[in-house]
Amino acid sequence: MKVLKDIRDGYVLWHANRLKLPIFVPSNIVRKKVMFSGRVQNVGFRLELFRIAQRLKLKGWVRNLADGSVEAELQGEESKVDFLISSMQRLKRASVTKWTITYVPLSEDEEEMKIIP
Repeated sequence: MKVLKDIRDGYVLWHANRLKLPIFVPSNIVRKKVMFSGRVQNVGFRLELFRIAQRLKLKGWVRNLADGSVEAELQGEESKVDFLISSMQRLKRASVTKWTITYVPLSEDEEEMKIIP
């Protein structure tokens, strides 16, 4: 099973690294909590979100929840956060059927993006 997971993760990273990033207009720094529901676990969703967030230089975290959904807090320029959310909604390996976005207070002590197991 580990071999299959390694193959999937390799594909996910390849896919996330080749996503074309637009030129972003500078915008306000925000922190948004996003809940993605649908078929979002066991498809590399969390890893792809993490890698794209790293490329966008966003801070925050992402984790799987017991109910099968994925939760993330994303902090950075609002245009970049919105681009990431939109990209994840269109991910073909997954099937995002519902998402909710909530503004939350900025976290000043966070320095990077991380995956919470």
